[in-house]
Amino acid sequence: MLKDITLGQYYRADSVIHRLDPRTKIVGTLVYMISLFLFNNLICYVFAAVFLTFVVGLSKIPPKFMFRGMRSVLFLLVFTVIYNIFLSTGTVIVKFWVFTITYEGIQQAVCMLIRLFLLIVGSSLMTLTTTPNQLTDGLESLFKPLKIFKVPVHEMAMMMSIALRFIPILMEETDRIMKAQIARGADLENRNIFIRVKSLIPILVPLFVSAFRRAGDLALAMEARCYHGGEGRTRMKAMSFSAGDIVAWVILAGYIFAVVFLGVTFKTFPEFLVLEMKAGLEYLIPTLSAR
Repeated sequence: MLKDITLGQYYRADSVIHRLDPRTKIVGTLVYMISLFLFNNLICYVFAAVFLTFVVGLSKIPPKFMFRGMRSVLFLLVFTVIYNIFLSTGTVIVKFWVFTITYEGIQQAVCMLIRLFLLIVGSSLMTLTTTPNQLTDGLESLFKPLKIFKVPVHEMAMMMSIALRFIPILMEETDRIMKAQIARGADLENRNIFIRVKSLIPILVPLFVSAFRRAGDLALAMEARCYHGGEGRTRMKAMSFSAGDIVAWVILAGYIFAVVFLGVTFKTFPEFLVLEMKAGLEYLIPTLSAR
């Protein structure tokens, strides 16, 4: 399960997406994530999914590796679907005890499931195609106007980069500690939830000790190299926009225009899909109840 977490990892490949300027990828990811919350109909979600599939294909990242990170958030997806189905108001399909299933709840559950799926895959794509150093430089460049208000831009970007870099390291450390505790007889697969929670203590304590030790070593290493923030600091590789970035900005602008157009044209689910869904549910619910 721990190896399924892809956030913070970098997948080395020679692709068009990898060669893009980090500022282009950061802005593109933010625009894509925001666009997922601006509409609530199936047509726009299908278009967003097709666009993301196109970008994933250009990145040359295997889909199996890309979607492997969904296993770690499977509980969140299932909980979101159940919450929207049973706790949404609208036209009632079936009601039992305190739970009510509505047409609007099913629509909302489908939209939320697709939205979270695209959100996780889209955000993971940025970290998989951008090294932590590139991500730090890109964030610092984008937030540079905030220096007017005395905001420590470089320090904030550095902290975010270090946090992303620590995610796979801590996952490997957790996996190592778990294997060591299992070898010592720890029961980490017991079905009793209280026993499983209690068995996490021998894992969390050495994990926190190891994390603080790594943070202390990193701080000492930065001080030993006379690191004092971003003032007067130079870079070995200067960032610059290429022809590929210009094409990416044009494609991103086209995506924004298409999303706005589809969002205005199809404000809700297409009527024929609603009718088909209602007909199917009206047939399915009595059949299941009869059985």
